[in-house]
Amino acid sequence: MKRHPALVPLSHEHHHNLSFAQRLRRACSDADDAGCEALIENFRQHYATPLEQHFQLEETWLQPHLDEATSARLLAEHQELRALAAAPSANPSRLAEALISHVRFEERELFPWLEQHLPPELLAQLQEKLG
Repeated sequence: MKRHPALVPLSHEHHHNLSFAQRLRRACSDADDAGCEALIENFRQHYATPLEQHFQLEETWLQPHLDEATSARLLAEHQELRALAAAPSANPSRLAEALISHVRFEERELFPWLEQHLPPELLAQLQEKLG
């Protein structure tokens, strides 16, 4: 699916997060405890900066333009992922499923809606910020 150029950087981050979640799901379902723990630690390290920046950008630039239900879902899923990442004994399966579900929501529902409804000038500003 062709994305508006303003959303391409976020879609690329989604791709990396989805790939990570699938690796986590595989490692944890194969009873590879060491690999599973290493991936969770990798997620925590990754989460500390780029994922939080991704969430902040969406919450600052995109969330104010959403209807109440979509806004609530976006914020709830971000909060859940933040909590899972911060939990000392994170459930790896839950973390993987939450991340996969969130990426799919944004790519399949949120971004297509944004591309159709956001004012062109806002998309241009977002593109400039991410460019």
